[in-house]
Parts: sequence; C-alpha cells; structure tokens
Amino acid sequence: MYHAQVRRFGIVLLLVSVGLVVMGLGVGSTGFGSVGAMLDDAVARQIVWDIRLPRTLGAWTAGALLGLAGAVAQGLFRNPLADPFLLGSASGASLGVALFLVCFGVSPFATEWLVRIGLTGGAFLGAVGGVLLTLVLAKGVQHTLRLLLAGVIVGVVLAAAKELILLARPDALQPMQAFMLGSTAYVGWGAGALMAAAWLVCLASAWFLAPVLDGLSLGEATALSLGLPLQRLRIALVAVLALATGTAVAQTGLIAFVGLAAPHLVRSVVKTSHGRLAWLSSLVGGTLLMAADILARGILAPQELPVGVLTALLGGSYLLWLMHRQVGSGATPWR
Repeated sequence: MYHAQVRRFGIVLLLVSVGLVVMGLGVGSTGFGSVGAMLDDAVARQIVWDIRLPRTLGAWTAGALLGLAGAVAQGLFRNPLADPFLLGSASGASLGVALFLVCFGVSPFATEWLVRIGLTGGAFLGAVGGVLLTLVLAKGVQHTLRLLLAGVIVGVVLAAAKELILLARPDALQPMQAFMLGSTAYVGWGAGALMAAAWLVCLASAWFLAPVLDGLSLGEATALSLGLPLQRLRIALVAVLALATGTAVAQTGLIAFVGLAAPHLVRSVVKTSHGRLAWLSSLVGGTLLMAADILARGILAPQELPVGVLTALLGGSYLLWLMHRQVGSGATPWR
C-alpha cells in the first residue's frame, strides 16, 4: 500500500513538473508569442531555447538538490528543523562571493585567478570551506549535537565576516544583494548540466546511504547494534549534503525554505523510508522552486521578483500552517 502511495505521489510530481516546464517556456516579457514563433524567428527561438528552457530546467534541478539536501540533513541530525544550510555552507558561500567581489581588480594576478574560478566557483569553494571549518570545529562527525552546534557557530562567524567586508567595500553591496536574494536568471545549459550531474551523484549516494538514516531514526544505540560503521557513513552523508548544497548555492544564490519545506511536504502526504524520502523530496523541491521561479517572472512581468523572496514567503507560510494544524489537532509539532 505504501509503495503504491509513493509511486502515485512521484508520478503526480513528475506530471506537475512537466506542466510547469511547458508553462515556463511561455513566461516572460514576450509571453507565449515567442513559443509560437520559434520555427520562423531566430530571436524567438533563442529566447525560448537558450534562456527560458535552461532557466526553467535549472530551477527544477537546483530545487531538487536543495530538497534532497534537506532530507539528508533532517535524517542525519534527527531534527525536522534541520535545513541544508545548517553546516555553514550558506554563510561560507556568501563570504566566498564577498571576497570575490572585493578582490576582483585588486591586482592583475588576483584578477586572473578570479576570472578562472568565476563567481560560482568562489561561492562553491566558500560553501565547501564553511562545511570543512564546521567539521574541524566539531572534531569530526562522531557527535551529532556538537556538529550541529559547530555549524551554527560557523554560520554566525562567517556571516559576520561577510558583513565586515561589505561595510569596508559598500560598492559590493548591490551585487551581493542579488546573490543573497537568490536568482535563476543566469542559469544556462552548462550550469544546468553541472547541477544535474551533481544531483544524480547525490541521489544515488543518498539511496545507498538510506539504511544509515533509517537506523539513526531508531536511535544511535540501535544503529550501532545493527553493525553500521556510523563514523564513516556520517562523513559520506556530510559530503552528500555539502555537494548538493554547494552546487545549488553556487549557481542560484541563497534560496530559503525549499530544503526545509520539501521533506515536510513529503511526510505530510506519505510515510516512507529515507531512500524514497530522498528522491520524493528532490521531486518536491524541484517542483516548488520551478513554480516559484515562474511566479517570480510572471507576477510583475517584464519585471522580476527575487525567487528567494517568494520561496521564503511560500515555504514559511506552509510550515506555519502545518505547525498550526498539528498543534490544533493535538499532535506533536513537526512529526
């Protein structure tokens, strides 16, 4: 019965995603007119094929990465409030972008290396650096609570360092704001292919490591009694979390609540193991971010809203409603 529910839910999400892709092709300043003129107009074909389609698919892939990372984070920390940015990846990426903006043009040598790395490369390196700093501060992954606290501390410290840099160089505030609010506007075929490859690797790894999360959900002592090598497997889970989050953040900036809300939405519909939860959370995350991106493009067209603002509003509103419903029914919140 549960397998049939999971299958039906997955099929519905895929169908909704396909419908949103079609809708995304027609959302923009020229509307569906560009889609109809693709065969005869080279400009319309370029708008649809080189801008709208990769952006729409890139939004889905970024959301899938964040949804997957959220499911892994909540299973790893056994905390339904855990999100993908918990290990310092978001603040590390922000600091990496701030350093890139400040150092660009300082010297020919620095500029040459920064051009090679690129802004997305700086964000990815910053995200990975934040996670590594968290691991060093926590002295490994043996203690989940210490890892959690270390992530919070690293996040606060790196965010403060970023703010100090921006205070010293206020000219970097405007491009930094665009990164902080999140956007899929600059996602092309190359970035989408990179995120798709990272998603496939992370999804396969999460599926393979799902028995560890199932064991941890029963308690650490139970997981150890099952003979699971927790330390090595936790390191692998942290690597999956860092790769998924870092790749998404590097390409789209900071997009809030997708990784936190996606696993909750899945659990509110079906009860399943962490393996199926991971891929369903990916589908939900991709669907949510693609829908938010289409709304961001269409509400005030030809103006655009930052997609990160919409995901925060929609995701936060959903979680507040879910908490209110569960508390009102007498159930334990977030279960």
